[in-house]
Amino acid sequence: MATVKAFRAIRPIPEKAAQVAALPYDVMNSAEARQMVQGNPYSFLHVDKAEVDLPEGTYLYDEKVYLKARENLDALVAGGICKEDAKPCFYIYRQVMNGRAQTGLVCCAGVDDYLNNVIKKHEFTRAEKEKDRINHVDYCDANTGPIFLTYRDNAAIHTIMKDFIAAHAPVYDFESEGVQNTVWVLEEQQTVEKISALFAAVPALYIADGHHRAASAVKVALKRRAQNPNYDGSEEFNYFLAVLFEQSELEIMDYNRVVKDLNGLSESAFLEKLSALFEIEQQPAAYKPAAKHHFGLYLGGKWYKMELKSGVCDESDPLARLDVSILQKYVLTPLLGIGDPREDKRIDFVGGIRGLGELERRCGEDMCLAFAMYPTSLEDLMAIADSGNVMPPKSTWFEPKLLSGLFIHKLS
Repeated sequence: MATVKAFRAIRPIPEKAAQVAALPYDVMNSAEARQMVQGNPYSFLHVDKAEVDLPEGTYLYDEKVYLKARENLDALVAGGICKEDAKPCFYIYRQVMNGRAQTGLVCCAGVDDYLNNVIKKHEFTRAEKEKDRINHVDYCDANTGPIFLTYRDNAAIHTIMKDFIAAHAPVYDFESEGVQNTVWVLEEQQTVEKISALFAAVPALYIADGHHRAASAVKVALKRRAQNPNYDGSEEFNYFLAVLFEQSELEIMDYNRVVKDLNGLSESAFLEKLSALFEIEQQPAAYKPAAKHHFGLYLGGKWYKMELKSGVCDESDPLARLDVSILQKYVLTPLLGIGDPREDKRIDFVGGIRGLGELERRCGEDMCLAFAMYPTSLEDLMAIADSGNVMPPKSTWFEPKLLSGLFIHKLS
């Protein structure tokens, strides 16, 4: 059963929250981050991408970067920009984007839940990306970016959070990058205990986004345990920062593919091979798939609708029936020669937030063809995680992104 714990967040003073809060470190490169921090000494990118305060060309994984991150984090606290709460709290975090709201509980999740698979995963992680965040967490002695978790809808938890919001004023309420971010502090001990007890009956939590951050936080915890063999489990390093959302609060967007070439095939030959498994129909305009097993294909300046023929995939297998699996198994690998999409330089991925126009732009710039996907469902994500399988890479795109810097969890 799931363990959630209140904690004493280090967080911005209300009048500085909008300046401190920043997009997560992995949605921009260093050059973009340098631009984003211009004129804002309080941006949390000074912590999460501390190379912005070092000479251009600094090796991103140099120890100097992690030391600078710790220095900048300490400076936010020493300067009174961020302060630590006096007692452990839960926090409620609501984001509204394009009229759709998602409301989650900010808390600490248990490292043992991750190790015992109460917190379920659906993606592989890469060692080099893990190592970077391991160093970042270890040097900062803090979880600086939250893990995005979800759970199946729970009416009792939903009602408590809804009633609390109705009865209390928020501590933060600001707009950033087109998203309204609102935060409430939940410090009433009786309510904290009630929420904790309700989650103790929740059978599983699921990582929606943040597999590398989660794996890194756990490995830092295991390192601290080895350094402190008499640990009793109550230490802060046994927990990591998370935001928990009900399944129905979230929306997965499409995660589209662009490919550099046709692997030696002509356009007509490629379409002919596709037609063995898909019904192909040219479209008068950009085609956004409206149902599962429907794909948009942009090739040669034209849009096509691809609909998988009946009986091709095993609908009882949660992994085989995924559209990203279907595209990989029947198109990318056998026709386009892309066996490992995580490593192959001939394929790139475009989040649905960028729209179909971005696919056309890429095909006019550096790519040859594009596939527009129908979004993976949260139910499929959970079914795959429950089965112990992993999704193909770049299967899900969540918006809005959880901002970093609003909640910091100290490990000691």
